[in-house]
Amino acid sequence: MKDRLRQMTGGILLVSLLLLGFSNPFQQFINMPSNITLLEGQEHVISKGEAVTAMADSPESFSYSEQANSVSLTAETPGKDELFLQIAGLPVKKVDVNVLKNFKVFPGGQSIGVRLNTLGVLVVGHHLVSTKDAKASPGEEAGIQVGDIITKINGKKIEKMEQVAPFVEDAGKSGKALDLTVQREKEQFQTKLLPLKDEKEQEYKLGLYIRDSAAGIGTMTFYEPKSKKYGALGHVISDIDTKKPIVVDNGQIVNSTVTSIEKGKNGNPGEKLARFSGNREVIGNITLNSPFGIFGKLNKDIKNGAMDKEMPIGLSHQVKEGPAKILTVVEGDQVEPYDIEIVSTIPQKFPATKGMVIKVTDKRLLNKTGGIVQGMSGSPIIQDGKLIGAVTHVFVNDPTSGYGVHIEWMLHEAGIDIYEQQNLDKVG
Repeated sequence: MKDRLRQMTGGILLVSLLLLGFSNPFQQFINMPSNITLLEGQEHVISKGEAVTAMADSPESFSYSEQANSVSLTAETPGKDELFLQIAGLPVKKVDVNVLKNFKVFPGGQSIGVRLNTLGVLVVGHHLVSTKDAKASPGEEAGIQVGDIITKINGKKIEKMEQVAPFVEDAGKSGKALDLTVQREKEQFQTKLLPLKDEKEQEYKLGLYIRDSAAGIGTMTFYEPKSKKYGALGHVISDIDTKKPIVVDNGQIVNSTVTSIEKGKNGNPGEKLARFSGNREVIGNITLNSPFGIFGKLNKDIKNGAMDKEMPIGLSHQVKEGPAKILTVVEGDQVEPYDIEIVSTIPQKFPATKGMVIKVTDKRLLNKTGGIVQGMSGSPIIQDGKLIGAVTHVFVNDPTSGYGVHIEWMLHEAGIDIYEQQNLDKVG
């Protein structure tokens, strides 16, 4: 009898736990955050049940007010504090609240021209050299692959294509192989290469196609006025032939003017056609080409003519589904805001390039471009008066939609670490 009673009691408890697991209050409790990061002055609302109350022991970094089904937090000063959620006076959940210094940047939207100089000379292909006896590619036989970068020849640093020819000529005439230092991905290796004389052209050749620079257009995302650091594009620049990211030695950005638009269609993303502005004035350098865009420093302040005030940023967990705007140029050099919808967003804890799915809803932009087109990458995304990210990619089969990257990851790549700033200030 006792065993049967124990079994019945256990069964009732099991069913109760299962029902509790599917109940709204329990699901609401599970979804409550364990930690919240805010910038000074920002607000955050935590949903809770009526039976749940909030308690904090004299917090310095935030203030809060309690309603029947929610708790509203207001970030006051940089620091870390704790908020406890309790039932019948018993704490059931601890929420770590981290308040960061308020941080503002100028949004971009300007069309920019990009010139990249590679680290050494980039190998973009092989070709055969026709000699009296046979056809061969000395470069391929030396183990050099497409995408490799030749950084040194005979111990001397190589930066431009024109530096290569004298070495090739001397080696061919002397019959002494060149000592090459080659960068492949993150590794370096040495190899020897003896140029062959082309029978028709009577010139010594490597059997390699090489390039030392690349150019294109994109969109400025943001710049920070004190440091002049900027971020643009929102994605890596890859070589058109090798399809591999370009390893940058240095580069420049200039103003560009949009001359026309090739409208996007399903299966065929459109493109902004632009030219570098007439004066070709260099407005900044390029020091990094990463999965999150290009980065460097501006030579001067720049304006977009649409939103020329410093704007707070929105962290990834603060982005929400719903209306937003992008700033971009579709004609000349005029930056304009256009309506979009944030279809989905991921509150990322670690850097990742695809944090949002966005959809263009503005009829003006749809009529002009068909949606997101090449050259629009880097267009800043604005929501609730905050810069939250940048346009990165278009969906090939749906040019009205694409991906966006969260702004905090672009700031980090630019060397602006909003999290470390607070820690350094506290130590000092």
